[in-house]
Parts: sequence; C-alpha cells; structure tokens
Amino acid sequence: MQQHRIIVIGAGYTGVTAAGRVARRLRREDVRITLVNAEPDFVERVRLHQLAVGRELTPRPLRDLLAGTGVELRVGRVTGIDVEHRTVTVTDDASDRAELAYDTLVYALGSGWAAGGVPGVAEHAHEIAGRPGALRLRDRLAGLTAGASVLVVGGGLTGLEAVTEIAESRPDLAVALATQDGLGDQFSAKGRRHLRKVIDRLGVTVHEHTVVARVAPDHVATADGRTIPAAVTVWNTGFAVHPLAAATGLTTADTGQIVVDATMRSVSHPEVYAIGDAAEVAGPGGKPLRMSCASGVPTAWQAADAIAARLTGRALPTTAPRYVNQCVSLGRKEGLIQYVTADDRPVRAAVTGRLAALYKEVVCRGAAWGVGNPTLGLPSRRRAVVAPEAGGRAATGVGEARGV
Repeated sequence: MQQHRIIVIGAGYTGVTAAGRVARRLRREDVRITLVNAEPDFVERVRLHQLAVGRELTPRPLRDLLAGTGVELRVGRVTGIDVEHRTVTVTDDASDRAELAYDTLVYALGSGWAAGGVPGVAEHAHEIAGRPGALRLRDRLAGLTAGASVLVVGGGLTGLEAVTEIAESRPDLAVALATQDGLGDQFSAKGRRHLRKVIDRLGVTVHEHTVVARVAPDHVATADGRTIPAAVTVWNTGFAVHPLAAATGLTTADTGQIVVDATMRSVSHPEVYAIGDAAEVAGPGGKPLRMSCASGVPTAWQAADAIAARLTGRALPTTAPRYVNQCVSLGRKEGLIQYVTADDRPVRAAVTGRLAALYKEVVCRGAAWGVGNPTLGLPSRRRAVVAPEAGGRAATGVGEARGV
C-alpha cells in the first residue's frame, strides 16, 4: 500500500495542532502529511490586540514548530479546492501555482474580518483579525496625537480586549467603545461589575445599545441618528469564514462554515474534515460552537484522532467539545475569567483582577506551547495504516504536486 496523503490547509492554532497530532498517531512510512499556509510563521491570533498597540510578539517560524514531526510545510495561498478530483491549488508569492493531490483533506482556513455590510467599514475601519490588519492599526495609532479619538465597535471578547489595550497603552487618546448590547451582558454580575470598574478607570467612554450604521473617515453614524467622533474606528463585530468552502461543493451552513459530523468529517464528502472557525460544530445541546481558540483546538484533536482511528482500524473518539470558561485580558494588569456552563452560559463564579490577567497569560502561553507540542499525553507509538478511510478511495500516489 502506498502512502496515504493528508493535506492540512491553514496553520493557525487548529491546523498546526491537527497536523502534529495525526503525525504522532501514524507511522511515517504510511502517510505523507503536508501543511499549507500563506505565511511562514505561526501567528498568535489571541495576542493581535497587543501587536496593534506596538508590543512585539515572539517570532514562531512554522518550520521550527514542525521540526521532528514528519510534517512537510508548503508556504502558499490556497486558491482552489477540487473536491471531486481531490486536489488543492496553491499559489506562492511568485504567482506560481501547483496542484496538490490528497486522500484526506483537513480544512482549517479559519475566519477573518467581518465588515457586516455596513457602509464605510471596508474603506475606513481597521481590524485585528489578522496580523496585516493589526500592523496597519499599529502604524495608524502611532501617528495619532494627544486627544485624538479612537472608537472600538463591538463589545464581544475581541472588542473588550482591543479597547482596554488601547486605552491602557495610550492614555492620551480619547478612547470609546460602541456595543449593541449592554456592557458585559455576556458575563455574570460579578464579571460585569469588574469590567465596568476597569473600563471606568481607563477612562473609556461607553456607548451601550448602539448600532453603528455608517463609518466615515473621522466619525461614525449610529442607527438612531447620532454622530460619534472617531479619527480611528476599530471594527470588531464578529468574524467571517473564508468564502472558499462555499465554492467547493461541500455542504455548508448559512454562515459559510462546513457542516461536519461529531468526528469533524464533512457530511457531504467523507474524505474532507473541517475544524476550528471553518466548521459548523454542534456543541452541548446542539448549540453551534462559537468561533474561538477555545472551540477550535478541541475540534483539531477530534479530527486528528478520528483520521488516525479510521486509517488504523481503531475505535473512533467520542469526547464532545464543551466550554469551561471565557478568558479576557483587560490590558496588561487586569483580566476577567468568566466560568461558564458546557454550552457557554455564564455562571456566578469569576476570577478578576491581577490574578485573572496572570491566568489569561498562562492560557495564551499554553496555547502557543500546545501548537508546538500537539501530542502532550499521547503514547509515542505510531500505528500502521491498515485501510483507506471509510468512504474514500485507496491512496494512489505519493503526494506529488503537479504544476498548473
């Protein structure tokens, strides 16, 4: 039997974790695992609000993270997927294209900025959903003079981290937050009180129950007719998945996410797995998991273990993803750890203050460490591939690339 070709597209938290974990499960002579990513470095997305205010992040080259795993890195953008012929088209910086053939595909392209169709957002707002956007915002903030107005739109976890980071690092600016709900409605009473205390201490002006209807170069207009000054608008109202999945023929949800079963396998194409933000995953009670690192990494574990189990003829994993807490940094000195139910509803318990900030820092470091060590606790034994995946064809090549 020839090598089974596994291609993982996207090298965020989920993609790197899945590639490394499945490599640890299987004998190297039986599989060829390729990780495709547009950048040569791993990006700590949970720290991009820090990058945006000028803090340097530790470089994490993917080749270093993958050293010794047996996973091959291919740097290039995924510009097409042919699910019928089982190929991925990759385009590099020189605009050279190649088709990579797969027997099993793990789709981990994740999510990006969601402009939400609001006029002026794409032209005038900034985002921190990716490193390029965070770097552009960093340059813009660095050029602001004292008293300039900065408005963060969106009161979710990303918006709260962004507004507190900016306000703490630039106390000379007039920083504001616009949220369509009440401030901290997603938290318990204890969590809301602490959030309000930190926001007030940092001097952030909060516009609650406010919907931004239009973004201009120096202000935003709200749905109720008000104008809020904003020399810089930072848009954090949610994430959107890459449109590639919906164009492939894979069954997708209204969100554009790939619909998967409990093992993260596509319900329409059994040789394709989707993980992280790219997948619509049913959590406890059938409620879809939210887009987050906390959701994504468990789906990577599930997919990797399911692929290995199917290829080696062993029992499928049965652990279902669930939530434990929501971790929010509120600048460098404060934090909020909100404990939640399995389906992500807040409970009374919460950790606040400096201890919560340290907790969140440990979580961030642990997530980055886990990317480079995806097999913690796993047996070192690699098992032999005994059969192609159920529903898929037998491997027919050695993972060669064809130029196009």
